[in-house]
Amino acid sequence: MFTNKVIERLDQMLDDALNGTFSESSYDETKLSRLESKWKEFLGTSVLSNQNLEAERHRLEQFISDISHQTKTPMTNIKMYTELLCEEIKILQSKEGGQGASDPGDISASLSRIEKYSAEIRRQNERLEFLIDSLTKLSRLESGTLEVVANKSSVNELVESGIAAVKAKAGTKQISIVTADAEGDTPLTASFDMKWTLEALINVLDNAVKYSPEGGKIEVKLSETEMYVAIHVIDEGRGISEEEATKIFGRFFRGSEVQQDDGVGIGLYLTREILSKEDGYIKVISNEVREGGEFVLYLRK
Repeated sequence: MFTNKVIERLDQMLDDALNGTFSESSYDETKLSRLESKWKEFLGTSVLSNQNLEAERHRLEQFISDISHQTKTPMTNIKMYTELLCEEIKILQSKEGGQGASDPGDISASLSRIEKYSAEIRRQNERLEFLIDSLTKLSRLESGTLEVVANKSSVNELVESGIAAVKAKAGTKQISIVTADAEGDTPLTASFDMKWTLEALINVLDNAVKYSPEGGKIEVKLSETEMYVAIHVIDEGRGISEEEATKIFGRFFRGSEVQQDDGVGIGLYLTREILSKEDGYIKVISNEVREGGEFVLYLRK
């Protein structure tokens, strides 16, 4: 038979759990009976499960909010330019169907505007596709459904593949990409997932190309410490202030000087998430001596 004291304590534990105020620390293990200890363990597990469900619900709500907010601009632009395109076609058709010969200059101007609107629709569509793809990857990373598996891999191969992926884009701006290995000719290896770490590196290299001036230079060099192999990406762009350096890896953050440039502010956040899942990290170096930015990706040996 249970004593009234035990029953009262079990009843109080259950009340606390139902009220959402149950805390294991409120009940001293040394003063609990065997049954009370099991009851405490069960309720503690239930509270933790509810907390996890609440966190997951909040994450899902945030994700849906992000999708709604970030897709609004490109979808609005696509709609606007589609309407402009349709109007321009109607005007052109009315001129061709009218009495007398149409002015070649007017037709040429209409065709030019049609080409401009079509290009903008294509650009906004590509932006929307990129955004949805990035948000999907972000959701899979944060929910744990996307697995990052770190294996011993070649850092030199990673860097070569990353540069190859952005070389064409750099070429359109006549930007040169130069490389420098760590001291010595020995190939460097580290523990990382080649596929996802390549995506992380491409995000950084792509930003370097995007924000570098025409005819600029990007330097990619390797260094190593006792625990990490580091990939340095150094550009000649606008640089990053110390104030923004603390925020730059946040989700959807965009620097004050690049608000009008293409981009959604998710690449560096994804890069940080990928590296953290393989026990690595990324940092930005603010340099007041020269213009430009420097990002360093650290891969665990």
